[in-house]
Amino acid sequence: MVMSAYQSHTALHCDGTSSSQVDRDVAIETAVAISINGTTHAVMMCSPTDLRDFAIGFALTEGIITALDQIQSLEFIEHATGIEAQFWLAEDTARPFLARRRAMAGPVGCGLCGIDSLDQAVRPLPVVPTTQGDFDPVHIGMATDRLRDLQPLHDKTHAVHAAGFMDETGQIIVAREDVGRHNALDKVIGTLACAANPAASGAIVLTSRVSVEMVQKTAMIGAPMIVAVSAPTSHALELAHTANITLCARAHDGEFDCYTHPFRLKGHR
Repeated sequence: MVMSAYQSHTALHCDGTSSSQVDRDVAIETAVAISINGTTHAVMMCSPTDLRDFAIGFALTEGIITALDQIQSLEFIEHATGIEAQFWLAEDTARPFLARRRAMAGPVGCGLCGIDSLDQAVRPLPVVPTTQGDFDPVHIGMATDRLRDLQPLHDKTHAVHAAGFMDETGQIIVAREDVGRHNALDKVIGTLACAANPAASGAIVLTSRVSVEMVQKTAMIGAPMIVAVSAPTSHALELAHTANITLCARAHDGEFDCYTHPFRLKGHR
């Protein structure tokens, strides 16, 4: 399924003394339903590109699956109101999640909307091994700037987030964009899974603030570090500390703040 992530709209541009009509590229936002064995599990508002990566990444970070071989089939069906990502899983894989299905309406600003208990919002997370990760601070300080160079949809629309995966040499080897910051991260995670690229070997890089769901998704794939251009929330810091994730924020122009577990930075063991 190939879809555009933007469309052109006419706007009236005013500069205080005059006005004129201009054409602007606007990011497309589409409802994407995730269904498991015929039952809708979640509906997210997404950019309609890299949807296979998104669906697989979502299924992994939500704990619906733990490995790709649990997916019997994954199809995308266009409807008048959006797109359905239709998973068919083995019955023993799908059963626990169908039993506690949640209807999650996912506006782009929130990855936890619609969950049906507080326990789900603070679910226990895997702890990343201390042995994982060894990063040059110079690469951390440049990570978000390097990701910025890989955002063509942002350049057109100025309305989307990006997430990336940086290896230990400082290279951004995967970058994905979406109207939702957590959707962009799921796309990166799905891409890594499909390429059999272990997340334990690098850092998640974000153009957004670091909130609870971003730490949760990172912990679920075992990535040892998060690098973000913006700041973390207090709860995100608590989760990162508990999950043994090194959280670096306010990273740009060669500088950053490391809030948790700085031992993964070269020279800070």
